[in-house]
Amino acid sequence: MIKGIIFDLDGTLIDSMKIWYSVDRNFLRENGVTDPPADISEKLKKMTVDQSSQYFIDRFHLNVTKEYVIKRIEDMVREEYEHNIQLKPYVCETLDMLDSKGIPYGVATATYKVLAEAVMKRCGIRDRVRFLLTDAEYPRGKKFPDIFIGGTEPLGCGADDTLVIEDSLHAIETAKKAGLVTAGIYDESAEPDRQRIIGTADYYLESLAELKNIL
Repeated sequence: MIKGIIFDLDGTLIDSMKIWYSVDRNFLRENGVTDPPADISEKLKKMTVDQSSQYFIDRFHLNVTKEYVIKRIEDMVREEYEHNIQLKPYVCETLDMLDSKGIPYGVATATYKVLAEAVMKRCGIRDRVRFLLTDAEYPRGKKFPDIFIGGTEPLGCGADDTLVIEDSLHAIETAKKAGLVTAGIYDESAEPDRQRIIGTADYYLESLAELKNIL
């Protein structure tokens, strides 16, 4: 029985993945990489902010500091998070349903904390979640289970009765290996991994509207 839920943010609660795909390439172009690799965003989405910034420097031999990369990319996406990005379908209805059932929930994300706070506040969901966990608290990111195990504590749940909802294969794999219940959710950006996500996760959701079917 599911007693608590940990939501991913980008691609799960908010419709933001296309923005990250474009900002990766725009950042590289403004730093002299005229033809960014087609797979760059696929590689970066498995990394923390710190790791991806160092990866840019190392792979493309950029003559900048890691701190510059972190700040520049944050500035490039800030406008979208503060003003434009919207919730994915059925988010508010889903949270209403969870509230009615007394099921607590929180968010674990690899996104910059200040940006996650901004978009969640603007979209009216920040005060609804029990916690917001990011790389700031768990710098090893979602390749390690720390962030998911950490999320079970404020929910008052064990791993085996906490559901993690993610659109990314690597995060689902991590949560599942740690003993949490997992649900993959459709996002266009994860289409190449769709069948592997379906085969790995305990459940698969085409949208959050289907969450009620597994609670």
